[in-house]
Amino acid sequence: MIIRKAEWMRKNKKGLPERNSVSREEWKPGNMLYPVPAVMVSCCRPEETPNIITVAWTGTICSDPPMVSVSLRKERYSYDIIRDTGQFVINLVNQELVRAADYCGVKSGREVDKFREMRLTPFASRHILAPGIAESPVCLECQVTERLSLGSHDLFLAEILGVSVDKKYLDEKGKFHLNHCGLTAYSHGEYYALGQKLGSFGYSVRKNKAKRTGKTKK
Repeated sequence: MIIRKAEWMRKNKKGLPERNSVSREEWKPGNMLYPVPAVMVSCCRPEETPNIITVAWTGTICSDPPMVSVSLRKERYSYDIIRDTGQFVINLVNQELVRAADYCGVKSGREVDKFREMRLTPFASRHILAPGIAESPVCLECQVTERLSLGSHDLFLAEILGVSVDKKYLDEKGKFHLNHCGLTAYSHGEYYALGQKLGSFGYSVRKNKAKRTGKTKK
């Protein structure tokens, strides 16, 4: 149930600060949810040249089963391939792949072989027909479970059937260091390298180790 502003104000005597008391400028509704990951999505029909499309509107939607989504315009070349095959691979983009990711986002697979032009290496996936990109640090093999028509874009919901990682980011104990891959983000038309670590999950409520043990730093 949607609670309208006037109704909310009636139920909350203190209300909210007046609009003119905060420094805000109003814009029309638009997609301003940034930064986002710009990923390279590879797809392929049987006996055809595989293609890559760069997608910024993608995200995690479920943990069990592991699921993701990608949002595509119907006129994009890869749209029909993914709709018809129900498969794709999400390839994470690091700093070495930014130029290729940009190219694959502005060029059409109708006109060019993006793997060849960007000198990328397709490799066979274990669970689906669509190939992964060998140069990517992480590849997610995805099977479409549902397609939702939203307006300008269709949203493809997909289950992750398999994950492969570049072994060069594994340490001697076999631990994968994702944050050593040089991952990137896309914000309002520009690409950025991830920067300084600010914290880890739960750090805001984690008790200081020195306080737990009763020890103090000298």
